[in-house]
Amino acid sequence: MEFDNRPVAISPVSVESRFFTRVYGWMALGLGLTALVSFLTVSTPAVLQFVFGSRMVFFGLMIGELALVAWLSGLIGKMSATTAAVVFLAYSGLNGLTLASIFLLYTSSSIATTFVVTGGMFGAMSVWGMVTKRSLDGLGSFAFMGLIGVVIASVVNIFMKSTMLEFVISCVGIIVFLGLTAWDTRKLRSFAAAVGDIDGEDGRRMAVRGALALYLDFINLFLMLLRLFGNRR
Repeated sequence: MEFDNRPVAISPVSVESRFFTRVYGWMALGLGLTALVSFLTVSTPAVLQFVFGSRMVFFGLMIGELALVAWLSGLIGKMSATTAAVVFLAYSGLNGLTLASIFLLYTSSSIATTFVVTGGMFGAMSVWGMVTKRSLDGLGSFAFMGLIGVVIASVVNIFMKSTMLEFVISCVGIIVFLGLTAWDTRKLRSFAAAVGDIDGEDGRRMAVRGALALYLDFINLFLMLLRLFGNRR
């Protein structure tokens, strides 16, 4: 009896499915870590006082977050997959420290409700970005320009403290991050096809990169929705 020793071809659909499973897995792990650290921070008076009792500490943590996400986004191509994963989780945990502030500003029920609504909207846009046959390049460019506008307006409103401007920023921000969710998901399909070997170093590193992009889309969409619909204490 002769055996066929030729390698079995792996379906592109199967490769893509495994890649997205890994991406969403890392994203869920990051979100879970952020939520856990936020809860523990609020539940521990000493940690809460340390983080929010001094502006220097709080803004130092914020700068640390920005440094980590900039490092991961800009240099991930030069990192090992393990290093990229560690930096991503470190960023998620650090983000949990600063996001604990929402528990001081909003009721727990509105936070939970907004999180569920965010999950539904994010999931719908991510699925649409994955299955649509349309090119989303135009949407991506529009969303990126909108993101720049939201950032600039948010900085300006730190000094203006305008309720109306905050409302507009939140509305535009929701549209922007929904668009970015679809666009980033679409780009990840291209990444999956380009990487080929998703179990190799490049594939595992790219999964972390994708998880970071979708994590940021989810968190920012959640914050915009919470700012618009959340019930303050």
